[in-house]
Amino acid sequence: MSESSPGRMPRQLPFIIANEGCERFSFYGMRNILTTFLAAAYFAHLPKEMADSEAKDIFHVFVAGVYFFPLLGGWLADRYFGKYRTIFWVSLIYCAGHACLAAFEDEPTGFYVGLFLIALGSGGIKPLVSSFMGDQFDHTNKHLARYAFDAFYWSINFGSFFASLLMPKLLLGWGPAKWWGLSPASVAFGIPGILMALATIFFVAGRKRYVMVPPAPPDPNSFTRVVRTALTAPGQGQLGRLLALGGLLLALGSIALIPFAGWTGGKDIVIALCLALVFLLAFGGIGAWVQLDRARGTHPDEAVDGVRAVLRILVIFALVTPFWSLFDQKASTWVFQAGQMSKPSWFSPAQMQALNPALVMILIPLNNIVIFPELRRRGIELSQLARMGLGIALAGASWVAAGALQLAIDAGQDVSIVWQLLPYALLTAGEVLVSATGLEFAYSQAPSSMKGVIMSFWSLAVTIGNLWVLLVNNTVKRPAINDAIVDTGMSVVAFQMFFFAGFAFLAAIAFRAVASHYRVVDNYRHDGSR
Repeated sequence: MSESSPGRMPRQLPFIIANEGCERFSFYGMRNILTTFLAAAYFAHLPKEMADSEAKDIFHVFVAGVYFFPLLGGWLADRYFGKYRTIFWVSLIYCAGHACLAAFEDEPTGFYVGLFLIALGSGGIKPLVSSFMGDQFDHTNKHLARYAFDAFYWSINFGSFFASLLMPKLLLGWGPAKWWGLSPASVAFGIPGILMALATIFFVAGRKRYVMVPPAPPDPNSFTRVVRTALTAPGQGQLGRLLALGGLLLALGSIALIPFAGWTGGKDIVIALCLALVFLLAFGGIGAWVQLDRARGTHPDEAVDGVRAVLRILVIFALVTPFWSLFDQKASTWVFQAGQMSKPSWFSPAQMQALNPALVMILIPLNNIVIFPELRRRGIELSQLARMGLGIALAGASWVAAGALQLAIDAGQDVSIVWQLLPYALLTAGEVLVSATGLEFAYSQAPSSMKGVIMSFWSLAVTIGNLWVLLVNNTVKRPAINDAIVDTGMSVVAFQMFFFAGFAFLAAIAFRAVASHYRVVDNYRHDGSR
C-alpha cells in the first residue's frame, strides 16, 4: 500500500530526510577537516605553501571521485538492483571507509583506502537518495516536491552546520580525545562514521513505507542504443561520427600521455581520466546531436526525441561546472585564507565553513516565504533556469570579494576573519539558487527510465568542476606561468581567485543564452502506484 495520498506530502519522507541529514554530517564532518589534517599530518615536512598545495590537490581529487561514482550507482540502480537496495549496500561500503579513516589516521596508505571507499560510497548513493525521494511523488502531489527538495537540502545543511563546528575542535583534541586519551584524529574521523551508521539505520527503518520504482528492463530503444544507431547509421555526411571519433581519440590520447608527461601520481592519473571523460561526453554528445535523426525508423520517434532532450539537459549541466569550481574551494582555498586572517585563539579556520550551511538554513525558508512570494506579487516569476543562472553569477561575485581580501592580506594588512562573511554570504546565496533548484530540475527533466543516470550526470558536473581546479593549480605551478603572475604584482592565490571569478561570470552569460532556448518538460510519475 502506498504511503502517498493524492495531493498530500508523502508520509515516508522523514526517513529519507533523516538519513540524508546524518549522512551529510558524516560526509562534511570528515571533508571539512581533510585539508588541514593532510597538510599537518602528511606534508608537515614541506614548506607551508607547498604543504597547503599538496593537501588541496588531494582534497579536490577526492571530491572529484565522490562525484564521479554516481555514474556507477545510477547505472546499478537503474538496470539491476533498484534504488533502495543499491543505497543500502553501498551505504555499508561508506561505513567501512569511515572506519578506515579512524583506524589508519597515522598510516597514509590505509587512510587513502578509506578516502576511496568513502568516495565510492558517498558517490554511489548521491544520485539515488534524491531521486528516490522524487519517486515518492506522483502527478497528484508533484507541486509539493519543491518544498520536499528544499527540506531535503535544508537537512543536508543542518548536518553540515554541526559537523563544521564540531569536527575542527575534535581534530584539535577537544572533547572525547582529551577526556579519554584517544587520538584526536581518530575521534574526529570516527564520529562521522557513527553518524553514517545511523543514517543507514534510519533509511532501513522506512523500508515498508517506500514507493519502490523497479529497475527499468532492457530497452532496445535506450539512450545508448539510440546514440549508437545515430553515429553508425549510413548516410551522406559523417560529421557526427567524425566528431565522436575525435573525442574518442582525444580521450585515449589524454590517457596515453600519462607516462610521457611525467604524470605518475594519483592526482595526475585522475586529471587524465577526467579529461578523457570530458572529451568523450563533449564530442560524443555533439556528434550524436548532429546525426540523431538518422536513428528514426530504427527507433521510434519518442525514443529519439527523448535522447535529444537528455542531450539538452547535459548542456545545462556542463554550464554549471564552473560554479562547482568555485564552491568546493571554500573547503580548501578559503580555509587556508582564513588561516592568514586575525581571529580568536579558540577559533579554527575550518570552522568558518559552518557559516555556509547556517546561511542555507536561513535562506531557503526566506526565499520560499518572503522573497519569491514578494517577487510574484510584483509580477516577477523566476524560473528554475533563471535562478540557476543568477546563482552562478553570485558565486563569481563572492570570489571577487575573496580576491579583494587576499590582496589586502598580501599587502600586509591585518584583516579580520569577520570579513569572510561577505564572500560566504554571496557564495551561499548562489548555492541555494543553483544546487537546491538543480536537484529538482534534474529529476523533473529526466525520462522515467533514466532518473538515476541523469542525477548521476548532475553529480558529475561537480567532478568536472574540481577538474578545472586541478588543471588551474597544475598550470600555475609551472615556472613560466608563475613568473608571469608575479609580474602582475599579485600573488598566485589572489590571481587564481580573480581568474575563477571571471570563469563564473562567463559561465553565467553562456548559461543565460542557452537557458533562453531550453524547453522545460514534466517527467513526474502520472499515477500513485508503486
